[in-house]
Amino acid sequence: MGYKNLRECITDLEHHGHLIRVCEEVDPFLEMAAIHLRVYEQQGPAILFENVKGSKFPAVSNLFGTLDRSRFMFRDTLEKIKVLVDLKNDPVQGIRNPFKYLNVALTAFSALPMKVGTHAPVSYGRTTIGELPQIVNWPLDGGAFVTMPQVYTEDADKPGIMQANLGMYRIQLSGNEYIPDREVGLHYQLHRGIGIHQAKSNAKGQPLKVSIFVGGPPSHPLAAVMPLPEGLSEMTFAGALGNRRFRYFYDSEGFCISADADFVITGTVYPQENKPEGPFGDHLGYYSLTHPFPLMKVHNVYHRKDAVWSFTVVGRPPQEDTSFGALIHEISGAAIPKEIPGLHEVNAVDAAGVHPLLFAIGSERYTPFLADRRPQELLTIANHILGKNQLSLAKYVLIACREDDPGLHTHDVGKFLKHMLERVDFRRDLHFYTRTTIDTLDYSGTDLNAGSKVVIAAAGPPLRELKSEWPADTALPDLFTARYFAMPGVVTLQSPAYTNVEKTTDEIRLLEERLKNEDLSGIAILVLCDDAAFAAQTLDNLVWITFTRSNPSHDLFGIGSFTEHKHWGCRGPLIIDARKKPHHAPELIKDPSIERKVDQLLTKYL
Repeated sequence: MGYKNLRECITDLEHHGHLIRVCEEVDPFLEMAAIHLRVYEQQGPAILFENVKGSKFPAVSNLFGTLDRSRFMFRDTLEKIKVLVDLKNDPVQGIRNPFKYLNVALTAFSALPMKVGTHAPVSYGRTTIGELPQIVNWPLDGGAFVTMPQVYTEDADKPGIMQANLGMYRIQLSGNEYIPDREVGLHYQLHRGIGIHQAKSNAKGQPLKVSIFVGGPPSHPLAAVMPLPEGLSEMTFAGALGNRRFRYFYDSEGFCISADADFVITGTVYPQENKPEGPFGDHLGYYSLTHPFPLMKVHNVYHRKDAVWSFTVVGRPPQEDTSFGALIHEISGAAIPKEIPGLHEVNAVDAAGVHPLLFAIGSERYTPFLADRRPQELLTIANHILGKNQLSLAKYVLIACREDDPGLHTHDVGKFLKHMLERVDFRRDLHFYTRTTIDTLDYSGTDLNAGSKVVIAAAGPPLRELKSEWPADTALPDLFTARYFAMPGVVTLQSPAYTNVEKTTDEIRLLEERLKNEDLSGIAILVLCDDAAFAAQTLDNLVWITFTRSNPSHDLFGIGSFTEHKHWGCRGPLIIDARKKPHHAPELIKDPSIERKVDQLLTKYL
């Protein structure tokens, strides 16, 4: 369906039962987010908030809340786009089968961005930052944020829309030290295209021009988060997916304006001008804390006549961005494996906050003549993965051998973990990367953007039969007061609160001394927890607690541990310290009073 604008999309969704209207006045401080979260939890419809307290503009959320709704919005173009992405990775197919791909080629041609006159719908009016919906999602957030922006920048060396970057980087509209209506905060993470553009502008000693688009056809925000193959423009992708060319113009100050957006905020980022940004409740399930990030000086805020503010809410997965990810995987899931030799499948595990945990399946073909298969090519593939854009932010990479089980898939978390834990040899198969970069939003490391990684590779026949019973007559030290099997082979231990490194060393030494002579052959991992029962309650809880609260180089221990020629391993179960540490960010907790109010409001809608 080729929507011309967001209003057309809203009308279409409502007509087909995919959208509800909330006509009561709703407070953008926590209430709108709480409603969104509740509706998403029930896999409910998109939500149009007609009466936003303090703003004349309505707002819409949960557009991408289910994969089925996303497929509905792009029902006329989704299959063509999948083929287009495949052709980008294997263009020879287009030459061999020209008539088969003719329709797709026409789609690609029609997707070329189109420059239009300045009298576009978004030129209808001007407003201020303070008149926009001031949506605050979580109680400790530092102010109002734009959570569904499309941030546009151009390359100072190669200006123009075909070399531009369109990304979804959060924008802080208010709070902290920002001058109201004149300044906003721009937050982006490592390995983002906008960082390259800012570095080039800094080198030239000139400000970076930034245009923030909000709203517009739903293909536009999707393009902003799409991990496109190198050389494929986000604006081209937006046009192809939306079946409508990306229309743009430049205003009198030289800023690129999306003609079909609902709002466009323009501004400049000057070299080395930063201000504190945050806190912000983020997609790992914790707050990202206050840090200096680029300051954007606002020039103009444009809006169309019937403008609708688009937003989302992130938090501990799953959330709407989970559904975003499912759609992205459906479109481009085969693209990355084709770029890495020997890789068959890769999955950033959503339940673990995406970047902390990566599952992969590769081939082990280096020495087919050996009877005892062991990780070799898998390590080459893992290194390649960790050199690949956003995949490089992964903290734990678990990679399995396809030849051991051709039916294994990375999206079946329980089965994949079982396969790995049956085969991994902790004496040999742990490979650490220390003092390196991790996700900006991950506070388990030693500093902002700094931490460690570990590759756990498994190839060959099973080495152990995973058990769900603790060995009889095997006692734990008294300080570990309870134990639970989260899954076969994985035990969560109720542990004393973390205090410091020295105390942890003593606790691990005590645990290792007690268990080193016990038969723990059916147990692969012991997880130290603040709430072991909660961690063992569901598989999602287990991976969230384990992989968001641990830094491999600091928090991995083992029964019968050793270091040999700078290689660390263990002869018994691996121990992961997943307790909260003093430097960790606080987790996201809902406001009970807001939840009670939402209970009453939603009785008429759900």
